[in-house]
Amino acid sequence: MATSANPTRDDFAKLLDEQLGAADEGGFEGRVVKGTITAIENGNVVIDVGLKSEGRVALREFTHGDQPHGLSVGDEVEVYVDRVENADGEAMLSRDRARREAAWDKLESEFGEGKRVEGRIFGRVKGGFTVDLDGAVAFLPGSQVDIRPVRDVTPLMDMPQPFQILKMDRRRGNIVVSRRAVLEETRAEQRSELIDKLAEGQVIDGVVKNITDYGAFVDLGGIDGLLHVTDMSYKRVNHPSEVVNIGDTVSVQIIRINQDTQRISLGMKQLESDPWDGVAAKYPVGAKLNGTVTNITEYGAFVELEPGIEGLVHVSEMSWTKKNVHPGKIVSTSQEVEVVVLEVDSEKRRISLGLKQAQQNPWEAFADKHPIGSTVEGEVKNATEFGLFIGLDGDVDGMVHMSDIAWGISGEDALALHRKGEQVQAVVLDVDVEKERISLGMKQLEKGAPAAGGGTSGSLRRGEVVTVTVLEVRDGGLEVQAGEDGATGFIKRSDLGRDRDEQRPDRFQAGQKVDAMVTGFDRSKKPNFSIKARQLAEEKEAVEQYGSSDSGASLGDILGEALKQKQ
Repeated sequence: MATSANPTRDDFAKLLDEQLGAADEGGFEGRVVKGTITAIENGNVVIDVGLKSEGRVALREFTHGDQPHGLSVGDEVEVYVDRVENADGEAMLSRDRARREAAWDKLESEFGEGKRVEGRIFGRVKGGFTVDLDGAVAFLPGSQVDIRPVRDVTPLMDMPQPFQILKMDRRRGNIVVSRRAVLEETRAEQRSELIDKLAEGQVIDGVVKNITDYGAFVDLGGIDGLLHVTDMSYKRVNHPSEVVNIGDTVSVQIIRINQDTQRISLGMKQLESDPWDGVAAKYPVGAKLNGTVTNITEYGAFVELEPGIEGLVHVSEMSWTKKNVHPGKIVSTSQEVEVVVLEVDSEKRRISLGLKQAQQNPWEAFADKHPIGSTVEGEVKNATEFGLFIGLDGDVDGMVHMSDIAWGISGEDALALHRKGEQVQAVVLDVDVEKERISLGMKQLEKGAPAAGGGTSGSLRRGEVVTVTVLEVRDGGLEVQAGEDGATGFIKRSDLGRDRDEQRPDRFQAGQKVDAMVTGFDRSKKPNFSIKARQLAEEKEAVEQYGSSDSGASLGDILGEALKQKQ
């Protein structure tokens, strides 16, 4: 009794061993340990990890997909001890947890070093896919699967391939990986290797992969180059699809390689002969040529002289008469036109052409057909404050100055006599081809008017006193004619006499002859006469000949004596 109530030294030793053993077994939990396979049965692998009892692990935890497990009794494997003993007295082990823990250790190390890791895409989740990184599960966003969007990921499933870890958090169990980063890095390495093998000026074959509005991208065997639309052909190309199609194999020349951006510029026209060689000799200034309008802009039209050679007809060189008109109203695309070479700049590859120079200058043509003094007829196109514009043959206009519209009335009154659209006749007074001006006169067609451009004054000289015949009495003065068939002229109301009571046109009548002095000539060389000027001149002459007005004789006496002498 006493013995059973009081434990012996051996009992204390046994109790201590049990407590220490239990403590040692408890230290196994939550750790990855090595164990030995003792059996493979009923889809399970029996493993001895050195505990009181063995543990069982599902055989599927040792396989990947349909691959065989390849295990044998006696093999040593690593497992994770979840619990030392469960309700059935067996150790609870996990191969997956063991692999996961080992994988995390390895991944953390590789992530810190920036290394790539190998994994398998095995499932789909919202926004992407799940990847097995040798036991650790990672998330692969859909945007990180490939460089370009992938419609079908099936061919990539369950296939070992490299990934780049973008982010990982062991405490939360989160890992984010990218397959795209690996592809971009690989492609960059390949591009560098390929670019090192290429050289500017090299001719190489490639395949057209994509076409844009500004050119085409050509695959040179793993690296793309840009074939710009301006380097496709020497002739005008409106869109790259006119020259190449996707899938075409083309020969191109490497124009430029940018080592910093790894961009390659390609050209096709560089493989052809340059049509601009010797262009100055082929198209000398002044040569008249035929061409086709290829493009019309606000500032002119481009005309193709031959494939690859275009010249610009500036809007100012398109028409002699149509000013400030859009080029599209003069020519149209694809129209055949005749042009004249105005200037050639081989270095800048520019040819200036003239469309109007291929036609006769309409002012020259008008001058040839209608010499000065000839009569023309046209429609009043416009009335301005200084004259009338008359539409003439050859689509040109002539101007009648207000002073040349009618005799005996003011220019303003003369302008009021005519309206737009009226058909009128006029005399050609002058044609200035260089300034593109035609001067016309309408009053020169009136009865007794002098011939335009001729010696309208005959032998008349300024200051000469002649006898004139009154042709017509007007409110503004007298229409008169010198001699029988001499030049006609006009005596203004204010020139009818020195005194105001003499300056009345109604004291004269048609057919009456009077003496008047020639005081000048108008623009058409028609003489102007003055009775008043004649009177003043005679008075001055009498004073000089018979004495001054303060010599004692009256002015009347002097004039009377002068008249007696003339008789």
